[in-house]
Amino acid sequence: MSLKIRLARAGAKKRPFYHIVIADANSPRDGRFIERVGTYNPMLPADHAERVTLVTERLTHWIANGAQATDRVARFLGKAGLIKMPVYAEQPKKSAPKKKAQERAAERAKAAA
Repeated sequence: MSLKIRLARAGAKKRPFYHIVIADANSPRDGRFIERVGTYNPMLPADHAERVTLVTERLTHWIANGAQATDRVARFLGKAGLIKMPVYAEQPKKSAPKKKAQERAAERAKAAA
């Protein structure tokens, strides 16, 4: 049985709230799970203490038993120091300024200095 540490959606429409759960990989997202090990409230500011809450002793137990975290949960666990922080490649390559815009920005920086 492969285990996942993932988010299960709770909360009302347009008011997301997630439970961090241990579940079988084949279980539905909001369906059956084994244990609830934390919460995630994306409506709170990023520096708020209650945005992510984790039960660290249970998480370390499940990680030792082979549970794999999803990308979002792995980021939470990495910040908490429970696992190695995952490395993410820079995503928005298309939205980066193009060559002429970069030249104009360099000229503005040079003129300001």
